[in-house]
Amino acid sequence: MGIFDFFKGKSKAAPAPAGATDTSAAPAESLLKELEGLGFDVSGVDLEVAGDKVTLNGAVNSRAELEKIVLAVGNTKGVAQVENNLIAPDYDPEQPSGVHIVVAGDTLWKIAQEHYGDGNRFQEIFEANKPMLSDPDKIYPGQRLRIPGASPAAVASAGGWAPPSEIAG
Repeated sequence: MGIFDFFKGKSKAAPAPAGATDTSAAPAESLLKELEGLGFDVSGVDLEVAGDKVTLNGAVNSRAELEKIVLAVGNTKGVAQVENNLIAPDYDPEQPSGVHIVVAGDTLWKIAQEHYGDGNRFQEIFEANKPMLSDPDKIYPGQRLRIPGASPAAVASAGGWAPPSEIAG
């Protein structure tokens, strides 16, 4: 739970659900359709949009699904902030996955090397970010990726980025 800040002015590669603009998120119905299109069960999710802020309420099946939904919504055009009020049976807000913000020149191999010390583990990052990623070579600057098993402190030291308060501990 908590508030996640995302970059405005996302890459042209960022998903752009119907009705999204550079300064405003798509309507709730369009965002829910985007999530359904990615294969998420959103039957227990209530989504509210106010300008560039999206609030997620309800329940999902797992921690991984919760984290993926937050990132999938936040990585879409027009979304600058996601307030996460979702719950999952196995979610522990004290132990979230790490998050990596993609910068120009990043590859999943490079990110895995940075966070795990082994570039060969790039597939773990790819799998942790499906269905938002359909190809390990298609990431873009500003995109946030889940890094399972990486501590928020380790992620925070990457690129000078400071984690949002809900994962800073």
